[in-house]
Amino acid sequence: MANNILKVGDFAIIKRLGTGAHSTIYLATDKQNNTNVALKRIIFEKPEDVRVFEQTENEYKVSLRIDHPYVRKCYKMKKIRSFLKVKELLLSMELFEGQTLEDSPSLSLLDVLLVFRMVASGLNAMHREGFVHCDIKPNNILLDKSGAIKIIDLGQSCKIGTVKQRIQGTPDYIAPEQVNRKSLGPKTDIFNLGATMYWALTGGNIPTLIPKKDSLGLPINKPRRAPHEVRNIPVGISKLVMDCVKDDPAERPRNMVMVISRLDLLVHSIMGGKMKTGKNASKDN
Repeated sequence: MANNILKVGDFAIIKRLGTGAHSTIYLATDKQNNTNVALKRIIFEKPEDVRVFEQTENEYKVSLRIDHPYVRKCYKMKKIRSFLKVKELLLSMELFEGQTLEDSPSLSLLDVLLVFRMVASGLNAMHREGFVHCDIKPNNILLDKSGAIKIIDLGQSCKIGTVKQRIQGTPDYIAPEQVNRKSLGPKTDIFNLGATMYWALTGGNIPTLIPKKDSLGLPINKPRRAPHEVRNIPVGISKLVMDCVKDDPAERPRNMVMVISRLDLLVHSIMGGKMKTGKNASKDN
């Protein structure tokens, strides 16, 4: 597999970093500038892979418009053709030595808030440029040992105001307007962020319009319990999360700046000893 990539001539493969549903990520060296990159390789195998190619191209194009330390940059995209058809897609990306939030070690309550404050800042940068991420979830947030983060996978990102022709998103974190195929905007990311915060604080998922199913395929209808009703979470943090996951976008925080401001107040309260931190708020409690 590595030999096939080396034929491109631009990259020297060092090792495989991981695999996704349709792609493989390698640590590679861009031989044109001698820098290490994360290289995503996608091979066309089935007709449905066309969508994967489209999302990867979209990720590349959107990333070129975003310049923020918390959003992973994409550098180059190369199409490999055979008989005039694109058979492979290579995307070189910023190398970040970290794990997904889902795979990361336990975090304190304060660290959870600081991580999501950074995520909110990165999303706000996207919103300023007129884009929405549309798929914030634990697997799309990387965290390194120093506490730095990167938002990844802009494949479902779109311009503010887009109405998608099909439902796109991750069921456990998807906003109602994504399911109902309505106009998407910053408040869509606010819902996705709130649903991800809920998971990080409680270890469970907030019910969405795509319900979980039991072994017989029947939907499981669970009531929405606030984080402080599930774990020993301060009520102020719990309220922010529940405000973010309101079904009606009009009832969510006005914008991501407002979310950041409320997170700042919560962080300062904890650091000042004015708020009980309770148990460790990570997913592993």
